[in-house]
Amino acid sequence: MKEFKKESLLDMFLEQPEQFLSGEEISRRLSISRTAVWKQINKLRQAGYEFEALPRLGYRITDLPMPLEQEKLKTFLQGGMGRELHILSTTPSTQEDARRLAEEGAPEGTVVLAEEQTGGRGRMGKSFFSPYGKGVWMSIILRPSQPLHLVQQLTLLCGVAVQRGIRNMTGLAAGIKWPNDLLINDKKICGILLESKAEDDRVSYCIAGLGISANISKESYPEELQPIATSLKEESGRAVDRNDLILSVLHELEELYKIYNRDGFQPIASLWEASSITLNREVSVQSPAGVTTGKAVGLHPSGALLIEKSDGSHYPVFSGDIRISPVQKG
Repeated sequence: MKEFKKESLLDMFLEQPEQFLSGEEISRRLSISRTAVWKQINKLRQAGYEFEALPRLGYRITDLPMPLEQEKLKTFLQGGMGRELHILSTTPSTQEDARRLAEEGAPEGTVVLAEEQTGGRGRMGKSFFSPYGKGVWMSIILRPSQPLHLVQQLTLLCGVAVQRGIRNMTGLAAGIKWPNDLLINDKKICGILLESKAEDDRVSYCIAGLGISANISKESYPEELQPIATSLKEESGRAVDRNDLILSVLHELEELYKIYNRDGFQPIASLWEASSITLNREVSVQSPAGVTTGKAVGLHPSGALLIEKSDGSHYPVFSGDIRISPVQKG
């Protein structure tokens, strides 16, 4: 049997990008079975290509992957965040790659990027959907001088950096949900995971993991995520150049990190509060200490969320799974 080459199928679609190709035509031209056609279409989908499939018409290519470009990124990342850059095609988790590099002595600002994560994870052991070529799956090594109990502040700093980077690139105004999510129209656009290693209450390093859904189409999400997740492409109506988005986010992260090291947490807290969708809302937080309910009224100096309870007292929540009550209409 004639050996099938993926490039041959791709060339067929690229030659007629606006046209549908029937499974029968593809099968005939490539001398493969209809089942093999379907399998190879799915392989292309896994590589970041998107297709429209209609009965009796066949397949039409609708989106091409925009690869991460090492040279473009290196050109604009001369120092600070991204001074050392690693781009991987696929990896279980950029967090683990960055952790290994940190243990080997990689400098602050080292960035690990991947086209795809096969075992991406979020907070509290949750999995993180990280398909090939459709998002920014990135981990950054930080080596802050602050004590361990203030590491929470860096999660909020990263949230502000991503929010500003997205706004600069797309004009979209994402809201920040304490402690680590960004939402647009009440759907998640980004998750942040900060992991640390400390010795004698001093931080050896932090790994800041950022997962930004850039060009994922609604139908590409697993069914359980479709009601709660979105992407920059879905919200803006156009594909985002992931390289430019990475540069925008890292630029904001570098500037905010400088401010943080020079002036402390208060300027970052003010920026976070201005973009928060958590404050002044009734919330319920599930934490190791139990469930805390009340009104979110501000940030504790450590970065914890201050909850005003029914008796008027303020209670700081340092971590947990938060649920925000819907805004009352009318």
